[in-house]
Amino acid sequence: MRKPPCFSRNRCTTVEQIDGETLRSTCRLQDTLTDARVELRVKLPELEITEARCEFNRTFLTACEDPSEAVKQVEGVRIGPGMNKIIRGKLGAATDCRQLTFLVEECCHRVILSFTRETLQQVPKDFELTSEHFQQMVRDNIRLYNRCAAFAPGSSIVEGIEPPE
Repeated sequence: MRKPPCFSRNRCTTVEQIDGETLRSTCRLQDTLTDARVELRVKLPELEITEARCEFNRTFLTACEDPSEAVKQVEGVRIGPGMNKIIRGKLGAATDCRQLTFLVEECCHRVILSFTRETLQQVPKDFELTSEHFQQMVRDNIRLYNRCAAFAPGSSIVEGIEPPE
């Protein structure tokens, strides 16, 4: 008897502070068909992307075989409002590799969320966290939507919240 095909996916995005004025954001995507990594260097406090690199070690998409020159198009972009449209425009003009765009956006969103973490750490220890608290947090910062399992579509925490475009 023939075994059904198996698909697995892992994605990990991290942010590290390299020095007092530089962050490194890395997103790695590994699945049955793809092994890709994007790394962005971000200048503080402007949140400007100063360096962008990528590696696609395994891909089934011809457009993604070597997007290492295309990813440099995001250098100079500032992380913040409107960045997704700018990134999609710059990378869309340079390559048809949509996975590259996704990975770059993930790196940028993780930089934003790394600053959100500091806000969460300031919550008093005796403060009772409720689902309403987290719903309001997502409403106040819609970028949190679908960034973790708790804020994913179908979760009671984001019930009634319209997803961003």
